[in-house]
Amino acid sequence: MSQTNVKVSFYLKKSEADADGKCPVMAKLNIGKYSESAFSMKLRVPQKMWAAGRATGKSVAAKEINNRLDEIRARALGIYAELSAVRDGVNAEEVKHRLLGMASEQETLLRYFRKFIGNFEKRVGISRTAKTLRGYRLAYSHVETFIRSQYKVSDIPFTALDLSFIEKYDLHLRTECHLAPGTVINLTIRLKTVVGEAVADGIITSYPFFGYEPVHPKQEQKYLTDEELHRIMSTPLHSPSLYLVRDMFLFSCYTGIPYGDMRLLTEANLSRTPDSTWWIKGVREKTGLEFEIPLLDLPLRIIRKYHDTAPEGRLLPMYSNSTMNLYLKRIAQICGIGHRLVFHSGRHTYATEITLSHGVPLETVSRMLGHSRIETTQIYAKVTDDKIDSDTDGLNERIAERFSVVI
Repeated sequence: MSQTNVKVSFYLKKSEADADGKCPVMAKLNIGKYSESAFSMKLRVPQKMWAAGRATGKSVAAKEINNRLDEIRARALGIYAELSAVRDGVNAEEVKHRLLGMASEQETLLRYFRKFIGNFEKRVGISRTAKTLRGYRLAYSHVETFIRSQYKVSDIPFTALDLSFIEKYDLHLRTECHLAPGTVINLTIRLKTVVGEAVADGIITSYPFFGYEPVHPKQEQKYLTDEELHRIMSTPLHSPSLYLVRDMFLFSCYTGIPYGDMRLLTEANLSRTPDSTWWIKGVREKTGLEFEIPLLDLPLRIIRKYHDTAPEGRLLPMYSNSTMNLYLKRIAQICGIGHRLVFHSGRHTYATEITLSHGVPLETVSRMLGHSRIETTQIYAKVTDDKIDSDTDGLNERIAERFSVVI
């Protein structure tokens, strides 16, 4: 519906004239033939200075009243334009609610997103990280840019958020922003979380992400196979820096501890049980959840090798994450590893090759990795073909021993 079908008019409510003859000014909003809503302008005007829906005369008071009327008309038309840009069927009551600031019925996406980020900020350092906060701020920036470019408005009400909006946003990220599929998924997950909070708060009742299926990136191998791990452990590197990075990476491969938590380890994180088993116990920087990991021989030897070499009482000497990844790229080339190798691959390797493939239950792996949900662990612990083969062979033998049939 075009703005030619939208009309904002003003009139006096003469039935409520006061002793001085001043009457309340009312506004009436009509959209199409059947949608109408009226509201008070919070102004009083003498009947003698009112004609044809405006204050008459050239007095300062008359000019101020007419300026106020023009402002309300322009705002009402602007709100209608914003709402109708993203969906049909906008009615007069909705425009009035927005115009008068009735936000409970017309909460907007970006305003709620800002509130979400504000609440998230308060939890940084307690149960949330600054890195995740930056991720939400980036997601907000992309949504804001999309709304401005796609709909030519500064914000949209939650009632306008539907599957069409989500799919257009996905397409915008892929075609206009030229982002990789994995990045698109991360950004839409941030938006999905915010919308989920709005549903939980009762702001919207329908979930706009139903039916949305993002294009997933081609799966890449994130863990090292047993053969690749042996290659890294045995290939000469001819550089002290490369050896240090290799050792730190192997420590992650054999403990599952990610870079952010490894760099914070001190001797206080080490403990020894009565049976002489060494453990590393700590709290995940990312989630605030506890993790407990029994130390295998290799990480113990790495700790002893670098004892008292790290600054500020740290357990291990660590370069920056970007430097580590740069060196790991060189190590992968030297060792003939064809896929991408980054420090976080160590955590995937621990979950997949060191623990799960050697029979450690998924629940135990989840506890050692410091996960709150088994589903999170399943992302890391991909069951390898060798593990499936060995489990199937073992099952075959056990069944053959217990059951027999004459054929």
